[in-house]
Amino acid sequence: MTLFLPTFYNTFGDMFITETKIRVRYAETDQMGVVYHSNYFPYFESARVESMRQLGISYAEMEKTGVIMPVVEVQCRYIRPARYDDLLTIRTTLKELPLHHKIEFHQEVYNEQEELLASGRVLLYFMDARGAKKTTMPASLREKLEPFFA
Repeated sequence: MTLFLPTFYNTFGDMFITETKIRVRYAETDQMGVVYHSNYFPYFESARVESMRQLGISYAEMEKTGVIMPVVEVQCRYIRPARYDDLLTIRTTLKELPLHHKIEFHQEVYNEQEELLASGRVLLYFMDARGAKKTTMPASLREKLEPFFA
C-alpha cells in the first residue's frame, strides 16, 4: 500500500476532514483484479492514522501516555469495485468532537474519477492501557480538535 501525505481541510465547518491517497497493490486484489473486501479496513486504518498524524499526534505517542484506542465496531458498504493500480482517495471525517470515551470516524473511498467506491464507519474507544478501562480523550488530542468544532 503506497501512502501519500493526507490533504487537510475543513470546508464544511464543525467537522475535521482529511484525505489520504493510497495506490492499490496487486496483492490486495482477487483473481478478477478487484480489491478484496477485507482490504478496505487497512485502508481505513491507514487514513485514520494519517489524519491523526496531520494533527501532530501519532497513535504510538498516545500509547506511550497510557491511552489505547481499540476498534469496537466497524461497518463498510461496498458500492463500486476498486481495482489493481487504482489511486484511491480515502476521506476521513470526524463529524462530532468526542465528548466521552468513544470516537467515531466516517470514511469514504473514491477512485480517480471521484466516484464513491465504499463508505464506512469505525468506532474506537479511548481506554487506559494498564487497566483496560474506558477513559476520556487525551487533553492533547482535544486541544488539537477543538478549533474544528468551534
